[in-house]
Amino acid sequence: MPPTWTSRLRDPIWWNDLLQLAKTASAAVAAWVIAAHLLDLPQPFLAPWAALLVVHATVYRTFSRGLQQIAATVIAVLLATSIGELMGLSTASVALLLVLGLLIGTVSWFGAEATTIAATGLIVLTTGFTDDAALISRLLDTGIGIAVGLLVNLAVWPPLRRRTAIAAMDLIDDGIGDLLVDMAGGLHEDCSPEDVSGWLDRSRELDGDIDHAWALVRQAQESARWNPRRSAGPVRDPRAWHDLLRRMEQSVAEIRSMSRTVGDEQSHRGAWGDDFALPWLAMLGDTGRAAKQADAVAMGAVRTRLEGFAEELRSTERSPAWPIYGALIINLRNIIDAMREVAAANPLQQPAPPLRRPRGRAGTSTG
Repeated sequence: MPPTWTSRLRDPIWWNDLLQLAKTASAAVAAWVIAAHLLDLPQPFLAPWAALLVVHATVYRTFSRGLQQIAATVIAVLLATSIGELMGLSTASVALLLVLGLLIGTVSWFGAEATTIAATGLIVLTTGFTDDAALISRLLDTGIGIAVGLLVNLAVWPPLRRRTAIAAMDLIDDGIGDLLVDMAGGLHEDCSPEDVSGWLDRSRELDGDIDHAWALVRQAQESARWNPRRSAGPVRDPRAWHDLLRRMEQSVAEIRSMSRTVGDEQSHRGAWGDDFALPWLAMLGDTGRAAKQADAVAMGAVRTRLEGFAEELRSTERSPAWPIYGALIINLRNIIDAMREVAAANPLQQPAPPLRRPRGRAGTSTG
């Protein structure tokens, strides 16, 4: 089901993307106005082009890419001028320029600007390399675009990707809780191998969500570098987020282990007996509900029940299914220990997106 406008207005990732789009377009338009109308440069197209390339999701990347682009553009102009004066405009000179430009672009320092030298040099060579004024104009065009892009990204609400990282983490504990509740419900019945396979597939999807959250946390950390906003300080070293993600990774791994134990042994409720199945499945479902609600107190209560249950099992006669009991109890214990810390961290502080109405604690949970 496609997202509604109401859900978009409450989506911090959508707001960040919208703001970045507006800043990029504004920087390109401003660069064009300066180059074409204020300075009346003869070929001002490089100014908005450079601004489009240099406005990135973080201030740090804007500066680093801007430096790369300046170097690439200067090299391209000098290379095109040298080849043009030696060989003129011909197929051979174009081929040589492209080969040398791409070869220089393979230097790791240029990063994403690997093709900029070849592309810019080709424009310079084919539009006139003998006119010194035109070459200076192209360098000035590019410099204007880079400068405007840097200024806009730095001065107009410098991006701090904290909200997007928190929103991504917020989805994960809900997914873990939903999966645990569904597993508890499915194991109450005679679950099929297809059910177990579905749980494993969902655990892999959660792994993908966690990988995505890691990427956003790294981007948030980068966004805090060179960022003048006061709130950028804590994001520069988000150790607490790293710990939460590691705990969620452990929980998903335990869920996968639990699913494989059930699937490999075909040890469903009918094989366990009600003395084990009923209490353990009740605790599994309660753990899932506590994870969804970010309720650390409820999680602790389930942990206490699980410890008492394990002690009771030790004092009774061991059944042939005892190794399975032990494995499932350990899996659940590890999930509770990991997710209790995640629940205790809720809510992480996060500013509300524009036009978003306050929703209380549920609107600021993290995952």
